[in-house]
Amino acid sequence: MNGSFNPQTHPRTWLITGATSGIGRELALQALENGDAVAALARDTSALDDLAEAHDERLLLIPADVRDEQAVQDAVEGTLTRFGRIDVVANNAGYGLFGAVEEASDTQVRAVFDTNVFGVLNVLRATLPVLRAQRSGHILQGSSVYGQSAHPGVGLLAATKYAVEGLSDALAAEVAPLGIKVTIIQPGLTATPSWPTSMSPPASATTTRPSARSRRASASCRHPRSPPRRASPQASGLPSTAPTPRCAWPSVPPARRACAPLWKPASRTWTAGRV
Repeated sequence: MNGSFNPQTHPRTWLITGATSGIGRELALQALENGDAVAALARDTSALDDLAEAHDERLLLIPADVRDEQAVQDAVEGTLTRFGRIDVVANNAGYGLFGAVEEASDTQVRAVFDTNVFGVLNVLRATLPVLRAQRSGHILQGSSVYGQSAHPGVGLLAATKYAVEGLSDALAAEVAPLGIKVTIIQPGLTATPSWPTSMSPPASATTTRPSARSRRASASCRHPRSPPRRASPQASGLPSTAPTPRCAWPSVPPARRACAPLWKPASRTWTAGRV
């Protein structure tokens, strides 16, 4: 990598967590193709080596676990050293935990909250001082349709997304006077590796075989895999009449819909929409 990046010639610098697959990778790719710079965070960044070869000057790969507060702080400092600023923070890292609520172990529940909620907070604490000093920036908070409602089999995943939506609504009002925007991203069912079909804690957590009841509950979440539609980084500039702008699927009332960069399951097509 070389240090010839000139912030004057590139519109934005993105910091994206969970950038190696699914929505995170697509977002990084779109930003790079749009001429922006990207700091891509993940526990293992090797899956982005192909992008690094094609976009060496504008892509910074940072191995970091969002559950590790110091690692996130170091990643932000590394981004500033390389690119000089941060314009968009995509708080995207997360994974699904599926099955009956009562059958999730304490270890499983704490693990999913550590990534999906406390990891989000680690990123916010590390990046907000930078955005405040700039008096500008846009935070994209990764949520889900399950941040709006839940059904059997997704209770604990939904609990983490409800938490993200609550703190994001408050955060949006807190930082608006500072020139910082907050948008909640609410994808529906998407073709991404973070959506397994059963109880799925990270490898570090203790696992048990799901019972028949858990498997029946998680079956309602299953969806066909299909190639992703391309998400657009232009989502970071969309207006909305909602108190906190939300990029949501089309079943959300139009007044609450900023855009819908969603995937295409075999049974239904969702397309991007704007207010």
